[in-house]
Amino acid sequence: MSAAPALRPDERARARKAVFAASLGNALEWFDIIVYAFMAPVISKLFFPELEDPIGLIITFGLFGVSYLIRPLGAIVIGNHGDRHGRKAALTLTIALMTLGVALMAFAPTYATIGVAAPLLIVVSRLIQGFSAGGEFGSATAFMTENAAEHKAFYASWQVATQGASMFMAASAGFLLNTLVDPVTLHAWAWRLPFIFGLLIGPVGLWIRMSMDDTPEFASAEKAASPLGETFARHLPRVLTAAACVGVATMSVYLITYLPTFAQKNLGLPPWSGYAGAAVAGLIALVGSPFVGALADRVGQSIIMLVAAVVGLVVAWPMFAVLTAAPSVSALIVVEVVLGVLMAAYFAPLPSLLAEMFPVRIRTTGMSLAYNIGVTLLGGFAPSVLAWLVTYSLQAPSLYYMAVAVLSIGGLLLARRLYVVR
Repeated sequence: MSAAPALRPDERARARKAVFAASLGNALEWFDIIVYAFMAPVISKLFFPELEDPIGLIITFGLFGVSYLIRPLGAIVIGNHGDRHGRKAALTLTIALMTLGVALMAFAPTYATIGVAAPLLIVVSRLIQGFSAGGEFGSATAFMTENAAEHKAFYASWQVATQGASMFMAASAGFLLNTLVDPVTLHAWAWRLPFIFGLLIGPVGLWIRMSMDDTPEFASAEKAASPLGETFARHLPRVLTAAACVGVATMSVYLITYLPTFAQKNLGLPPWSGYAGAAVAGLIALVGSPFVGALADRVGQSIIMLVAAVVGLVVAWPMFAVLTAAPSVSALIVVEVVLGVLMAAYFAPLPSLLAEMFPVRIRTTGMSLAYNIGVTLLGGFAPSVLAWLVTYSLQAPSLYYMAVAVLSIGGLLLARRLYVVR
């Protein structure tokens, strides 16, 4: 068998530029989504001041989850748009919508200023952000993989690395605000700073729109007359299998984002402790994901993901048993570091695995639907559910994680058997 022809320098440059552009937009988009969870204790006081803990906190996290209810709709609309008009068109649309949603959050008057209209503005902001995020994963992943003629798992892993960067930035913002800013200033105006920073996503989207071309694979592929109709009519079992595969990835992210609140409200640890651990976890995902992606190009995505899911299933209970029996900052950081390693190992191969599962003609629709069904059902409401469940048992986070791991293992085994993914 003859070796594949070497890539031309312009082809390599194209792939790298596509990854850089999509990664930059992706990092800011996920920062805008994640930072809300890290600011939940402050947002709860400012927008639901008449509700005592844990009710106000549960509702605040519930609004975090509300954005996930609209994600499948965003996946349908933006995914279909990406399969009809191109990956660049879908990616720039998601960024424009995210800019609008974050602007509403950054400048929303609080309950003390406009009363019950304040939380309604937060709902609108979260719905716009959720609709945008519904199309982000599919369009960004397709943009990365379809611009790369080789090493697709490595290039797609930057989708996850930039989510790690987002977690690191959001957790660092929470850490700095809770250690360097006095509570009065934090509640008065400083809580808005991370959201104002997140508005940088707007110029990034404009740059992508003006400087990037669409992917060669999309340009040369036969177009589906109705990507959405074809996905539902011919590929629904594939979508549901892929959604199950998403489980451990999304649960790792949202368990890490919940732990700072868990540390403060349930373990009695200082506010900064959870943010410090989450920042380390994000840094691990940022640095580790490309290495895992490169390994996946050699050995296959699913085997790495299966190992990570099984390890998570085994260690979740004892980790939380130790943490809750003798709460300490060091134990909390160890838990978040382990979750960061599992996140990188499981999540980094996922984008390229999902890209392989769907044909080019319906790829953004199929990936967007699968990812957002999985995230909505298995991750998006996890912080709100956990805020309620921990009132009954501090082991609830480990049990939730273990249940999702079992489901993901089943999804991966089905994908290997039915869809011949590596």
